[in-house]
Order: sequence, then C-alpha cells, then structure tokens
Amino acid sequence: MLALCATAQAQSPLVKILSDELDRNFTILKQKGDPPPYFMDYAVSDAVADVLVASEGSLDVQSHSHSRILDVSIRAGSPEFDNYRRVGGDRPRFTAGSSIALDDNPASIKQSLWLATDRVYRAVSNRLIRIKTDEKLRAQASDTSADFSKEDPQVFFSVAPRYKFDSADWAKRLRKLSAEFSKFPGALNSNVSVEAERVAKTLVTTEGTRLEHGRLFARMVISAHGKASDGMDLETVQTFEADDPSKLPKDAQILAAVEQQGKTLTDLLHAQPADPFVGPAILSGRAAGVFFHEIFGHRVEGHRQKDESEGQTFTKSVGKLVLPDFLSVVFDATRPDFEGLALNGTYAYDDEGVKARPVTVVENGILKTFLMSRAPIDGFPQSNGHGRRSAGNEVVSRQSNLFVESSKKVSDAQLREMLIAEVKRQGKPYGVYFEDVMGGYTTTARRGLQAFTVIPLVVYRVYPDGRPDELIRGVDIVGTPLASFAKIVATSDKMVVFNGICGAESGDVPVSAVAPALLVSEIEIQRKERSQDRPPYLSRPTEEGQR
Repeated sequence: MLALCATAQAQSPLVKILSDELDRNFTILKQKGDPPPYFMDYAVSDAVADVLVASEGSLDVQSHSHSRILDVSIRAGSPEFDNYRRVGGDRPRFTAGSSIALDDNPASIKQSLWLATDRVYRAVSNRLIRIKTDEKLRAQASDTSADFSKEDPQVFFSVAPRYKFDSADWAKRLRKLSAEFSKFPGALNSNVSVEAERVAKTLVTTEGTRLEHGRLFARMVISAHGKASDGMDLETVQTFEADDPSKLPKDAQILAAVEQQGKTLTDLLHAQPADPFVGPAILSGRAAGVFFHEIFGHRVEGHRQKDESEGQTFTKSVGKLVLPDFLSVVFDATRPDFEGLALNGTYAYDDEGVKARPVTVVENGILKTFLMSRAPIDGFPQSNGHGRRSAGNEVVSRQSNLFVESSKKVSDAQLREMLIAEVKRQGKPYGVYFEDVMGGYTTTARRGLQAFTVIPLVVYRVYPDGRPDELIRGVDIVGTPLASFAKIVATSDKMVVFNGICGAESGDVPVSAVAPALLVSEIEIQRKERSQDRPPYLSRPTEEGQR
C-alpha cells in the first residue's frame, strides 16, 4: 500500500536530525572544500522484512530483519560538469550504503553521517579533479548535455503503513501447504514461501526537499523443481502479490495452486524436449510483459542514451516509428494496482525526490521520450520521476510499472485462430504458445550483441490440423530487439500483470509489467542448457516407506 497524499503528520525526528547535519556539513564543505560541493542529499531506507520458506511440511527458513541504510550523495563542480560525469563508459560510485541506528538517536546518527559524508566527499573531489584532466585529452562526446537537472524541491510527509506480520500463523500455514507437494514424486525440491516487507524512505536535500513515504508489499511463491530422464532441470513457479500480507490468498486457493504446479511439473517431466524453431507464436500476457520489459524497457532508460559504451538502440529514434502503430507504452509509477492486483513498481516519489507521474514513452508506435532521472540527455533536460536505486547504490533511470496498450485487440479465441492461420500461411508444422515465463535478461552494451533471452516455464506446440496442443520442455526465447518488434501482428483484449524484481546498475528495484497476449509472425526458440546428471538413483524416502 502506497500513501499518495500528504497528511497532517509533522516531520519525524529522523528528518530533523538529517536536515540539521546536512545544513552543517554542506556549509562547512562549501567554505573549506576544494572543490566545494554545490549539492548534497541524505537518503535513509528503513526496511522491516520477514521471510518464511517451507518444504515437505517442514519450515526451512524463518528470518526477520530490520535495517536502516544511509546513502550520501555529493555533487561538486557545477550542474553542467560534475563528479558524476561518465567518462569512457565507467559508472561512478560514491555511496556505499552505511548502516545507521534503528533508533532516532541524534548522537549515533550524526556520527554515522559525519563519517559517511567525509568518505564520500574525498572520493568526489578526487574523481572530479581526475575527470577534468582526462576531459582535455578526449574527443568531445556526442551528447554534451549537463550532468544534473534542476527540479522543484518537494516537501511531503506521510505515515509509513503499519507493518503487521504473524510469523507463527504463517509458519503453521506453510507447513501444511508445502506438505501437499509430497503427492508428486517428480518434485525433487519444492517449497512454498512468503515474503513481507515494509520500506520507509526519508530524503533531505540542500535544495529544500524533505520527504518521508513508505509502502508495504507481500509475495507468496510456490515452486517445484524436477529432473527429466535426460538430465534436464525443470521448474514451475506461481506467485501471488498483495499490498499487505493479510491480503494474500486463503489456503484453499493456495492449495489449488500447489496442486496445479505439481501436475504441471509432472507433465513437463514426461514432455518432449523442444527443437530449435523459428515461426509464429502467441506470448501470453505475462510472457509479453517480460518480453517488453527486457527488449524495450531497458533500452529506453535515459542514461543509456548518453553512455557511449551502450548500444543506444533508440537514441536517434524520437519522433520515429519504433513499434507497430497499434501499440503504445506507458510507464506509470502512480498506479498502485491493476484490476485489484497490487503492482510492485509503484511509488510516490523516485529516489531523487522527483514526484512520480505517468510517462507515455511510445504513442501509436512513435517514440516520444525516455525514462529520465536527474541526469539530462540531449533534448530531455528534466527528470520524469524514474531515478531509482536500491539502498547502497547510485541512482540511474529505471523502469516502474510498464503498460502495453493496444488498439488492435481481439479475443483470446480469435488470437488463436489468427495463429493457426499464420502457421498454415507459412507452411510451418506448428506454432508455439508461451503460457508462462520466469523472467529474462538482455544485453544493451555496444561491445556485445544487442540481444535478449526470455525464459519460459510452460510452452505448447499448437498444431494447425486440430490435434491437441503438445506440452514441450527446455525452451528459451532468443532474438534481437528491432527485428522482434516488427513481427508483432495483434494482441488480445485482456491485460495481465507480471510482478518482479529487476536487477541492473542501481541494484534490485521492484517493477511490474501489464500487457496483453501478443501474436507474433516469427519468433526464435532454442534449446535450454541441460545438465548431464540423471535423476536420483534412489527412490524418495516416502516411496521407500510405503513398500
């Protein structure tokens, strides 16, 4: 749950401690520092979390944590040229994420602020001196925009949602729920886990920003792992998300999910391995969400347009058609949910204190803008609220809640008919339906291949002659972005949510993708890497005891 409106709450003691020390340290460094700073901020991430994991009716993991992490940002020089300027593709890093007192103890916190500020300033001054010297020896960069944008200061204080998590009750439930996997002998490893976290963020800056806001998020993961007779490792996963642990599904729904995952894994163990294939396919809404996150979302993050080491796929494409004209892409961190399902990429302010807002990146196929932090690029001098990081990392532009919108929508049944028609038109033996995926990854660097991989979990061959769909295993979707976008033919009329955690330069940040199923005229799949190990020689202990 995200608080999106200010309350009458006064600032907390932590805000006052951080503000007082920020003013004191900034004043001293401006007077004595060489070079003097022109901007500073203190950010604190206060996280309370519980994790429980159970398997075979027994609790395997139970942990509770509470941490406060301090990040210090200092900029010296000027907004046009400062210590964060990238040179030769390097990524400057100054903060290290220091642990500070959980209590609002002024003496302890001030000590931590003093030491962290001193360490960061030394690194800042050394790098600025070095890159100013290096700049004279290098050819002029193609993007000569400034290093830091001017944004309006924000003042917002909201009460972080109350964190309530009954570990004893959840442990009892997970033991019972995880025991259900014992009915499936092919599940070598299986578990049911629950994770709950409350994160409260505090930010104070020398520009006058003073922010306190927070959110709750909870996730349940049901997973089963098995090994086929040829050594291939297989996995099924189902997740449930909510903005509060109390809103996660009841036991009856979870038991049904355990049953479904166990049956799916059993079917996969007996399924035929996939062959390399290029042809028409349908990606379910979840698969399409991951597809767009990986091959499109990362390539419109603003900092990649300025970094000379990046592939810069879309840097020169603003105002041009980059997707089929029936598709639009919007990133909206202000949306807390979609059709009642909590979205993981929601926030009120980004990690630079810029207010979240909807950002239409593509409209009717035409690229309009990029996801921007406070690091300007040519033609885009301001942030649009997408400067993000996990504690202990530097901010860069990152994705939030991605929405793929379509004006060429048909029902799921019609989309399947269109797939079969496309299979016949191309003379292919079958098409492919990607029902569920686990995630994916992409390479965006210039020196590497501009490629992506999406990792499906459940995949079917769809035959044009009316035969039942055939489950196959061991599939990876591979391709290159520009070629893949051109193959999208139509979408379904139903949007589906994929919640996840995205890892990149600024750490792991929560994200969501909401997309309809996609019909593509051509997609490439390859065989997944497999182990040479066979399944266990010994039978399961439960089976042995029944003889």
